[in-house]
Formats: sequence, C-alpha cells, structure tokens
Amino acid sequence: MALRHAILAALLDEELSGYQLAKAFDTGVANFWHALPQQLYAELAKLEKEGLISGREVVQDTRPNKRLFQVTDAGLAELDRFAADTAKPSFIRDDLLVKVQAADHVDTGALIAQLTERAAFAEAKIRLFDALAQKMRGDLGEEEFLRDGERIGPYLTCMRGLDFERGNRDWCRRAVAVLRERQAAHAQQ
Repeated sequence: MALRHAILAALLDEELSGYQLAKAFDTGVANFWHALPQQLYAELAKLEKEGLISGREVVQDTRPNKRLFQVTDAGLAELDRFAADTAKPSFIRDDLLVKVQAADHVDTGALIAQLTERAAFAEAKIRLFDALAQKMRGDLGEEEFLRDGERIGPYLTCMRGLDFERGNRDWCRRAVAVLRERQAAHAQQ
C-alpha cells in the first residue's frame, strides 16, 4: 500500500485541508497508517498533479487562506483498482520486540520501563479509538451500526485498531509480569 491510497481513503467523506488531513491521520487513520505532516503535504501535491484529487482555495478573513481537497472520479477509480489488488500480508517490525528477544542479556529494569510505557501508550490509543467508535455509532449500538451504519469502512478499521492496541497493552502487561517474576526468582537465588 502506498501513502496515496491512505490519503484517498481519508478524503472519501469530506473535503479536507492538509492540516485537517494530518489530524485525521492522527486519529482514525493512525491505527493502520502512519505519516508525518510533511509527507502528507508532498503526497497531496502529487495526487493533485495526477488528477486523483482536486483542490480549491478557501479565502478566510482572519486566517491565512486554506486549500481543501477532495477525491476525483479518477481518484475513486484508483481506489477501486487498489481495492481489487491482492493484499499483501502485514508483518510486525518493532524495535521493542527486538529488545524483548534479547531480554535474557539486557537490563531488565529498562526493558520493563519501556514495556510499561508502551502499555500506557496503547491504553491511551484504546481510549481514543473507543471515543472515535462511539462518535461514529452515534445513538446506535455496535451490532445495529454494523448492520445499518451509513459508512462502515472507517468503523471496521477503528475496530481493528482497538483490537491491535488491546493486544499490545495486554502483551506488554504480561511481558512485564513475567520479567518481574523472573527478576524476583533470580534475586532469591
């Protein structure tokens, strides 16, 4: 997947400025794609040049003018082509896992601190995704929304983000417990 497809998908519901797109990436898209704001702005320029999005200038009285972007028919066709391609499996690439792999040979205290920090980060993301899911559902219960909701794609990716972060949090907590138990056992020997 390229950043371009994540941007096209993020622009499906409404016109967004580059700033608003960066905020959208921080919340809804961040559970499956990370991008820095400067990467987003550069890709927006490419997408517009290729005709996959169109931009329009919005004059503002008290602020600098802004540019709003929306997906074009060519952009929708590109997303359709992308969606039809076979998806490649994803792989975990995480520095923390390399550190845990070396747990028997590194400072366990530092590792426990990093795992605890990662669990807290995951917990914060869980709260963010919970709030986002609630906002998307509105007054509907989850099953009702899954059956009848207007836009289900963002909700399904939010659910995946929730599961991912819950898994991260739970694994980090379990790893911390194991490392602490081992520390205590070795201290008694």
